[in-house]
Amino acid sequence: MGAQDGPTLISSVQRAFRLLEAVSAHENGAPAKQLARETGLPLATAYHLLRTLLHDGYLRKLDDGGFVLGDKLNSLHTAGRAQTLLSRVRPTLTALRDELSAATYLTFYEEGEIRVAEIVDGPRMPRVDLWVGFEDAGHATALGKSVLRELDEDARRDYLSRHHLADLTPRTITSLPELLRRIATPPLAPALTDLEEYALGTVCVAVPVYRGSTLGSLGVSLPVERRDRLQEIRTRLLPVASRVTRSLSLTI
Repeated sequence: MGAQDGPTLISSVQRAFRLLEAVSAHENGAPAKQLARETGLPLATAYHLLRTLLHDGYLRKLDDGGFVLGDKLNSLHTAGRAQTLLSRVRPTLTALRDELSAATYLTFYEEGEIRVAEIVDGPRMPRVDLWVGFEDAGHATALGKSVLRELDEDARRDYLSRHHLADLTPRTITSLPELLRRIATPPLAPALTDLEEYALGTVCVAVPVYRGSTLGSLGVSLPVERRDRLQEIRTRLLPVASRVTRSLSLTI
């Protein structure tokens, strides 16, 4: 690349942003000529940038020729909102990690899957080796079982119909009736546990949280040698989960 490429690329980016700002000001869309006039761009330049933004999904062209913001920007807005919400609770998760000397996890049930949103660990509190993705191990993790317990019957049945109860360790529950029984009557309710069911040598505790109407779970993992602390950890998790839910449910 030549020395002059940098400023040229920066100018193109700046012009594209100006076009996006101009488009956003017109709820019902605006044609290319109007957008070029409002941004002070040559019509040929405006056409070129509009075609690029249209191709990449940042804009959408209406039947009448007007341009409106595209789905790509909506997805970026959603992702940005999620990042903002996570930034609110990250200090709480870090404090929980330090207090319990355990890696801390936050998951959400989105689009029919249990997904990890955040992990806060450290050199002395390493995360569990995620050798099998959480989306395929809801039956074997405290985080997943916590979500499954809170789902209504139809949603729970749908999830379990799409996910095989894989045998991850000798302690993994692979019987559906047994899994449902343990989810319904956990000894540490409303907390759920994973007693070396996902990874040998590791136990976990998790409790439910919400991000608005979106269900999730908050949990920690620790060495099996600390299994006798599960009741103590459950007691500490519950008020922290309430605080996380409040923070995640505030309007941005």
